[in-house]
Amino acid sequence: MSFSHWQLAPADLFKLTPVIPVMVIERLEDALPMGEALLAAGIPMLEVTLRTPVALAAIERLRERLPQAIVGAGTVTNEKELIAAKAAGAQFAISPGITTQLLEAGRRSDVPLIPGVATVSELMLAKEMGYTHLKFFPAEAAGGTAMLKSMAGPFAEIRFCPTGGIGPDNFRDYLALPNVMCVGGSWILPKAAVEAGDWAKVQEIAAAAVSAAK
Repeated sequence: MSFSHWQLAPADLFKLTPVIPVMVIERLEDALPMGEALLAAGIPMLEVTLRTPVALAAIERLRERLPQAIVGAGTVTNEKELIAAKAAGAQFAISPGITTQLLEAGRRSDVPLIPGVATVSELMLAKEMGYTHLKFFPAEAAGGTAMLKSMAGPFAEIRFCPTGGIGPDNFRDYLALPNVMCVGGSWILPKAAVEAGDWAKVQEIAAAAVSAAK
């Protein structure tokens, strides 16, 4: 299957939705109804994590069947995975951390890479390589909103998508920060609802998160 690879810049990706769903797809047949539920809830950006054997096939299916969605790969940790994600049709890639090799691969690729950082030193390396839109992970464990506030002064131009430990009780605290454009989270895809195929519940929770973020 050949896909067109028009891409949005990271700055535009961060504006698509206040909440980026972290989609861990165990069953390929869940990909389409999960994506449809999120789209119906007002979330057009779908991050499929490369944590399961069917992840790449799920990206391919979502690109085929939901052309109105922006579909990408999460948990991209090396160039090989970045290349595989592109082949599956991914329109963006998000990493949990950084290596120099991955940052260089991202600069060569036409698939926008959003690198993950947890420290100021990692932020400085990403910035040095030309990246200004970053994932902050694991957000709560790495200092949460206090850490992001501290980073805002010396790195005012950097924008973040915090992920990790974020849920309904604290996501608005992150979104209130001037250097945060969106958050990532799995709470809008409760495991019990996904396992039961209760896509109406998924849509309800996701729509509530989008509404609360406004």
